[in-house]
Amino acid sequence: MYYKLAQLTLGVTLKIVFRPWAEGARNVPRQGPAIIASNHLSFSDHFFGPLPLRRQVIFLAKAEYFTGRGLKGLISKAFFSALGQIPVDRGGGAASEQAIRTGLQVLAEGKLLGIYPEGTRSPDGRLYRGKTGIARLALEAQVPVIPTAMVHTFEFMPSGQAKPNFGIRPGVRFGEPLDFSRFYGRAKDRRVLREVTDEVMRAINKLSGQEYVNMYAQQAKEKLAADAHRSGPGGPPLETGIAPPETPPPAAPAAPLETGIAPPETPPPAAPAAPPETGIAPPETPPPDTPAAPPETGS
Repeated sequence: MYYKLAQLTLGVTLKIVFRPWAEGARNVPRQGPAIIASNHLSFSDHFFGPLPLRRQVIFLAKAEYFTGRGLKGLISKAFFSALGQIPVDRGGGAASEQAIRTGLQVLAEGKLLGIYPEGTRSPDGRLYRGKTGIARLALEAQVPVIPTAMVHTFEFMPSGQAKPNFGIRPGVRFGEPLDFSRFYGRAKDRRVLREVTDEVMRAINKLSGQEYVNMYAQQAKEKLAADAHRSGPGGPPLETGIAPPETPPPAAPAAPLETGIAPPETPPPAAPAAPPETGIAPPETPPPDTPAAPPETGS
């Protein structure tokens, strides 16, 4: 009842305001149990993933959505309950086993079970290694897995951002069902669980086109947090994998350009110019005059 009401109100509003798109919805069976295995990019995945389906998808949601205090906590609990989400403790160990049991009960009732194999939202939009709980559910319940890819929801509303980006159209792709009947009866074989999980993640990766990282998303978050802490005041810079630019050595005096042309030689000092040769002897300088003798008188 509450889910139908949410479809008629919230669902219609989301379609009008954000114009989400969907591909491959026909790959989801109209009846019978199945697992919707999706990547997880944004809080908005909870809305836009199931939106194009006529059937309700029951998700295993973190318990924190149901345990908040005050008016905000009450609204959160009512909201996620209306969407058909079931609170689970993600603490590991016995809590993880209880989550598996809860998921198997949903499938035993013939419903669609939604699960995010990465275990948490991607911190950077990449696809991370899947946890093997998805394989246990598929093999123990003996149901098909529908690989599902959320598209552009990271850009639409990334983790930590409260307001959506209205210029982004979120979308979802549903792939063809994966049949793991060849592995039925081997739900306790760790190698089989890893093989099944990796096959699911490859199918999601093919639909989403994301870069794949062979580590768990939670480990990536912890590493990012540690890097941010080290890069604080007084800490070393983040390791980006890019070498810092080198300081160039002092420039040497520029050498003259080699042009292949010898520079002009400096001419020797000019000698006094010789008189031009005309073929005519210069006039001779006459000898100096001698004093005149007195005249002879004969006396």
